[in-house]
Amino acid sequence: MKKINIVKKTQDFTRIIKTKKAYVSNSFVIYIERKNQPTYHFGISVSKKIGNAVTRNKLKRQIKSIIDKKDYQNNFNCIIILRKGILSKSFKQKEIELYKELDKLNIYKED
Repeated sequence: MKKINIVKKTQDFTRIIKTKKAYVSNSFVIYIERKNQPTYHFGISVSKKIGNAVTRNKLKRQIKSIIDKKDYQNNFNCIIILRKGILSKSFKQKEIELYKELDKLNIYKED
């Protein structure tokens, strides 16, 4: 994932999480904010309850890899919070579940 497509600021995370509706699954909580902007942004958050730094960084790398495989529309910010349920899943299961959740949000580019 390119740096330009990452939400980094704490105030952006807090604003989106407090004001937007949550889409909840066993492994993810996803918040989306629609905006008029030329790019899309994803933010990934992993709690310390999930595991140590190595585990958290591995999960973030995997999620970024999954996100990179698709093309997205511009004009949105998306926050993905990982839940404990993700630890018991394989990479393929994570990929399928994340795509299923993102599909509900209607953010993929039309082919």
